[in-house]
Amino acid sequence: MEDEIADLKKNREHKAKLPGVHIDEKIHLTANLEEAMTDKDMLVLAVPSVFTRSTAKSMKPYLKKDQLVVTVAKGIEEDTNLTLAEIIKEELPEAEVAVLCGPSHAEEVGRRIPTTVVAGSKKKEVAELVQNIFMNENFRVYTSPDVLGMEVGSSLKNVIALAAGMADGLGYGDNTKAALITRGIAEIGRLAVAMGAKVETLQGLTGIGDLIVTCASVHSRNRKAGYLIGQGKTMKEAMDEVKMVVEGVYSAKSALQLAKKYNVEMPLVEQVNRVLFEDFPAKDAVRELMLRDKRIEHSDLSWEE
Repeated sequence: MEDEIADLKKNREHKAKLPGVHIDEKIHLTANLEEAMTDKDMLVLAVPSVFTRSTAKSMKPYLKKDQLVVTVAKGIEEDTNLTLAEIIKEELPEAEVAVLCGPSHAEEVGRRIPTTVVAGSKKKEVAELVQNIFMNENFRVYTSPDVLGMEVGSSLKNVIALAAGMADGLGYGDNTKAALITRGIAEIGRLAVAMGAKVETLQGLTGIGDLIVTCASVHSRNRKAGYLIGQGKTMKEAMDEVKMVVEGVYSAKSALQLAKKYNVEMPLVEQVNRVLFEDFPAKDAVRELMLRDKRIEHSDLSWEE
């Protein structure tokens, strides 16, 4: 960490992960957590999801009451199946917690390419505060009270993106990807609503919007890992080659556990888990999905008599 901060101070650029993106001189860089947190009204927690709990624990001694913590990572914790906002609230009960998510690859945000996201909080004034701080001519921010729906959508789209990458790695085309995206959002929506989220959230930026960009983008770590698996690499080999945290691998097990808990059918998530953790060939997983029992697309629509 110290070496990385020293390099960033010197070059004002993360050459490995965000090459070409200049870090403004107004941004103070430090490896000292107390220094980063003291006298700050808002804290942005941008660590990979698997480190959210340990980082929140480290923050506890320096947190002031009602200090705002905004999480921008996406994931669901293995074993507990908690969202990141729930983890932060558990570790930092005195904090005010908000989320900021949506289709927003850092490679594009850093180059000021127009991007739209959502600020989520159960309190309107907190969501609007985050909106006001982050919004500018290149970065549009909406607000939402449905934090659960935002987090479920933004987390589980990574699992579907793994499937989309596998399809690409197998040499399949746009028809396959369109099917994965639409059936994927149907699965995510069923689970999210069963958990208490709102269906409108899954139809928005942190649902279908986030899913589209993660399944299609060359910047997507999840899609890239899936692509490598589709080409025949193991899950570990794919993660090693990507060289960054592949959130969908960690969320896949939780998604399946949540599906069982809420009695929600999620065949895509089931097959992704088989490929990741049971060495089941990706091509066979696609075949099983295609040969499932015949269904109606939307069961709540009625036929003419």
